[in-house]
Amino acid sequence: MHLSTALSRIAPSQTTAMTDRATQLREAGRDIISLSVGEPDFDTPPHVLQAAKDALDGGQTKYTPVGGTSRLKQAAALHFARDLGITVPTSQITVSAGGKQAIFHAMLATISAGDLGGDEVIVPAPWWVSYPEIVRFAGGKVVPLHTHAKDNFRFTPADLEAQIGPNTLWVLLNSPGNPTGACLPAETLLGIGDVLRRHPRVMVMSDDIYAPINYTGGPHATLANLCPDLADRILTISGVSKSHAMTGFRIGVAAGPEWLIKAMERLQSHSSGNPCSISQAAAVAAFEGPQAFLAEWCERFRARRDLVVRAINAIPGLSTPVPDGAFYCMVDAAPLMDRFGDDAKLALHLLDHGVAIVPASAFGGRDGFRISFAADDAKLVEACRRIAEAVG
Repeated sequence: MHLSTALSRIAPSQTTAMTDRATQLREAGRDIISLSVGEPDFDTPPHVLQAAKDALDGGQTKYTPVGGTSRLKQAAALHFARDLGITVPTSQITVSAGGKQAIFHAMLATISAGDLGGDEVIVPAPWWVSYPEIVRFAGGKVVPLHTHAKDNFRFTPADLEAQIGPNTLWVLLNSPGNPTGACLPAETLLGIGDVLRRHPRVMVMSDDIYAPINYTGGPHATLANLCPDLADRILTISGVSKSHAMTGFRIGVAAGPEWLIKAMERLQSHSSGNPCSISQAAAVAAFEGPQAFLAEWCERFRARRDLVVRAINAIPGLSTPVPDGAFYCMVDAAPLMDRFGDDAKLALHLLDHGVAIVPASAFGGRDGFRISFAADDAKLVEACRRIAEAVG
């Protein structure tokens, strides 16, 4: 058996592994509550499903342009302007099979390995599990920017600038963030803009996939909107998976400089080709159809967040800050590590007690675990009860 050196640089997704393990146990008859998966538990909106059905009935089952239909690019431009405050022509938008593919192609298109370690990507930690693996697969070096619960997992522009070196190519931002739910406020992003002006080689990838799930009370802040003079160095990632409960449709959209969009589409032409034609039609309906329900969903997530934060902070040895957005809590379990050894062993212990979570070590953290509160109230209450019983 021969595997590539590129593949040897990455590990399987631990979130997927834990979710798959929970599914296997349920299929074997075990009562498992899974709080490991990062997808809304709401049903896909009816108008989106109808658009998919209409596309099927209308024969939209052939190839489309590699970077997406012009119809979807127009709808995505509407989304970027209305929801993120970014005005961008369709020539600077591409459509991919989920936001993850757009991130993958952007990194592959720009990172050079080099003899001295190659290009570097600054990634705030805790991070989404795929960010460092994508960077490593592309031949880059991950430079962690560690954040802490006491700061609500936020960092300052000075923290960022301290990590920038001569090989820095990308800074990766994710706000609201997975796995912490942290949001970067506008003043921090403006400060990041000042940092970038002092370092003209550095680009920013802004992953805004959780933008509609924001509990701060203010408008969503994103770098391309706040610093339009830096637009030729910013790639903004969005989509419909988290906002419209369409994870299985696999549609992501990205907006950035035309040279980068064309490079990403060149790669896509030799990897997946065009995104699913039916999914593209559904995404048009998602972007152009009713949006009022998104605020209702956000309020339901907020109530679940409050439920979980109260329950976890009442358990001796566990604590979590209040997330600003998304549907995750990063739980600190450091006081329990003398008893359990490490967070991976704690995760297995909780699984034995009927709750699937993901250890913090999967996200570049330590001594804790991530909870997804994208589940109904009854499951969340019971899951927190089981966690309390397991560590009590």
